[in-house]
Amino acid sequence: MRIGAVAAHFGRDLARAVAKVERVVADARSRGVQLLVLPQGTLGGYLGDLRNPDTADPPPVVGLDGPELDRLRAATGPMVLCLGLTEAALSSAGTVVHNTAVCLTGDGLLGRHRKVHRAVRESVVYAAGDRFAAFDTPVGRLGLLVDYDKTFPESARSLALDGAEVLACPSAWPASVTDRAARLPADRQSRLFDLYDGARAAENQVVWVSANQTGTTGGLRFLGQAKVVGPGGDVLARTGGKGGLALADVDVAGEVARARRTLHHLAERVPAAYGGAR
Repeated sequence: MRIGAVAAHFGRDLARAVAKVERVVADARSRGVQLLVLPQGTLGGYLGDLRNPDTADPPPVVGLDGPELDRLRAATGPMVLCLGLTEAALSSAGTVVHNTAVCLTGDGLLGRHRKVHRAVRESVVYAAGDRFAAFDTPVGRLGLLVDYDKTFPESARSLALDGAEVLACPSAWPASVTDRAARLPADRQSRLFDLYDGARAAENQVVWVSANQTGTTGGLRFLGQAKVVGPGGDVLARTGGKGGLALADVDVAGEVARARRTLHHLAERVPAAYGGAR
């Protein structure tokens, strides 16, 4: 399977974002990509201030049955596309807003994940999701996370235990907001972003696809660093801090089986020894 991970900048203008995704999708399809993962905030961008997110210009809300995703389904065709957006949903408390990743093809919506773990003061804007669940796609069983979710090993582990062999993580992951380095590669968050990508793939022996925003929004500077990681934690393809497309040809079932042939991390767990952890 040919897998693509995108690093790119997406802002508030929904019409421009949809047109940009259509171009990226057309290019990826021309290269034979079967699974393409775009950043969080692909449609409408991300927050511009994590410390005071309620005072900044918020991202526009996108309906999962709205015209934006209709256009992208038409462009996607048989390819599987994952991307992030801001979703409004009804709850017992009224309408709430979620930081959401979706997976779709030309045939419709395959899966959705609402970000569970909220960083800094995201909770001022976004309601939390409450589950991790894998789902079937034309390219195999897949799981979704959204940026900060990957900090927590339980997130990816839950999806792997649910049968996902590919985990896709759209991100809007910025450089440190408290201790920013002069150069992005030296930034603490840059190192953590790469560390989590490799660790989550290796500890679960899955293929990991990581996409991220680039450029700046408000006071946030995004890292890029999109990549495809193999089940051993080896980076198969990556971008730098600027926009780009990381491409890798992966025999997912074969590579996962090979990684688990001698040491099978999921099968060799000892849940009784972990106390309250799964």
